[in-house]
Amino acid sequence: MRFAGVAVAVAGVLVAAGAITYSVAEDGGSDATTPSADSADAGFARDMAVHHQQAVEMSYIVRDRTTDEEVRRLAYDIAQTQANQRGMLLGWLDLWGLPKVSSKAPMTWMGMGDMASGKDGALMPGMATNSELKKLGTLKGKQAEVLYLQLMTDHHKGGIHMAEGCVAKCTVGVEKRLAQGMVEAQQSEIDLMAGMLKERGAKPRA
Repeated sequence: MRFAGVAVAVAGVLVAAGAITYSVAEDGGSDATTPSADSADAGFARDMAVHHQQAVEMSYIVRDRTTDEEVRRLAYDIAQTQANQRGMLLGWLDLWGLPKVSSKAPMTWMGMGDMASGKDGALMPGMATNSELKKLGTLKGKQAEVLYLQLMTDHHKGGIHMAEGCVAKCTVGVEKRLAQGMVEAQQSEIDLMAGMLKERGAKPRA
């Protein structure tokens, strides 16, 4: 089957996610340790959920714009992993009884609220603009692959920066561990995408 190997890996992620979700109930579910709405824990959960949603969207776009198995496999893996993590982050906000949206600018919890411009839909560093997403949806084959890999590389760099912020500032242990896992996994994918871009005669954007 086309994605058999990836499906097995994703199944493992889903099983681990169940354990993490259960753990957070113990790690951050008591009144003494439940994060506040303005905490780094809540801010990271809200912002990364939004950040992840765009990665899922981009991955589904490129899946339908190319027949290249390597790119489609990567896109499938990113979409499944980040959709699952997004569900966990939103689930934690529910568990903590906190809102999923905030009136404050994204990344305020990192002291970077003034840097999240929201220009053309790019709410946080690394996020693609609406124009870039629209362009991706018009390309096919190698052109779509290259733009996707460039956009996702930028996206992962922004995600890593945010995840490192949670590692430094979050107080719920299981959330910090998830954030550290994001750093490691997304850096690995950045390295993989650099090689994929080179194979296509391209390179990451400056």
